[in-house]
Amino acid sequence: MQETFVVGVGMTPFGRFPEASVAGLAGQAIDDSLADAGIERSAVQGIAFANATQGALEGQHGIRGQAALDGMGFGNVPVVNVENACASASTAFHLAHLFVGSGAYDCVLAVGAEKMVMPDPALSMEAFKGSWDIHRRDITLAELGAMAERLQPPPDVAQNEARTVFMDIYAAFARHHMALFGSTQRQMAAVSAKNHGHSVGNPRSQYRRAFSVEEVMAARSVAWPLTLPMCSPISDGGAAAIVCSRSVVERLGLAPRAVRIRASVLMAGDRRDPDRIEQHVARKASALAYQAAGLGPEDIDVVECHDATAFGELLQSETLGFFPFGEGGPAAERGDTSLGGRIPFNPSGGLESKGHPIGATGLGQIFELVGQLRNESGGRQVEGAQVALAENGGGLRGIEEAAVAITILERV
Repeated sequence: MQETFVVGVGMTPFGRFPEASVAGLAGQAIDDSLADAGIERSAVQGIAFANATQGALEGQHGIRGQAALDGMGFGNVPVVNVENACASASTAFHLAHLFVGSGAYDCVLAVGAEKMVMPDPALSMEAFKGSWDIHRRDITLAELGAMAERLQPPPDVAQNEARTVFMDIYAAFARHHMALFGSTQRQMAAVSAKNHGHSVGNPRSQYRRAFSVEEVMAARSVAWPLTLPMCSPISDGGAAAIVCSRSVVERLGLAPRAVRIRASVLMAGDRRDPDRIEQHVARKASALAYQAAGLGPEDIDVVECHDATAFGELLQSETLGFFPFGEGGPAAERGDTSLGGRIPFNPSGGLESKGHPIGATGLGQIFELVGQLRNESGGRQVEGAQVALAENGGGLRGIEEAAVAITILERV
């Protein structure tokens, strides 16, 4: 593998845009990434296009990338379509890294776009029903139910009927973790309040309102212990990144703002004993990424992780090796993962507040971290950031994510 570099990034605001289209969102992100890199479309030799829901929501089951990019001036450049649930965009980025790293191409565009906000809200929920093995639905529900039963919710808590199945999945994970380690709902509320506070400084965030821990705790319950501010919203959005070889970086004079990809690891989840949390797929994938980069958690300055719920960040702060299992919640309460803390997580606001257009989410993380490493993040800048890590998970296999992507980036 030869060295690979991110030379340009682009991202639309994430939010609810009734008039937007997959093509429009992708086009805006692509235009911004090309302008950021200062290169022309003719430099792009290949495209990895990520989308997870357009088939279910609009009937565009095939050639989604070719359809979305039609007329954008890329001509006969090859397009690879990527669907990997919520990890689709980071999978596209991983492929761009592999295409360039192998020497097959010198410049590859990774782009993800998702149009999830539909006139009928019930239709938006349909997008999540195929991100687990539908033939094992009853078995999976039984496994999740056994995890959730380790800790019963308070008898007076009402559940929200309008929720995706993945909120129930995260609730089961959270209750299992609470039973194993004594983690608390308040600790999850601390994660949520922190991320909503971070999002105030991000003009591309879907929500930019700060919440106190008490406000998060008092909000409407979605699936106990998760309240509404702890959960990511339905979102539209697009994001893109341009990955190039060193020869392109040097020939075009892109080194001053290029960011090196130190590691990119993609791994599938597997079946395991729920109590063997140290065997979690994100623990295994991050270990490979650290090994490939020649680094450890102590070398990372800033993290964007997959917080589809606040519990997701709490768990990933442990599986990625930043805190021992059971210590992620107390660390969040202490402010260790806040801006200015020991290891800032989700300075963008995370999925809970920035938004979660699932086919664009992973590249949205790359957008944020490239800005951090360039020292271009304004009021949410992590001072002196040199090395960054992104974790993006998608779907469900057994009792863990079906796909996890870990990316480590470094300022050149």
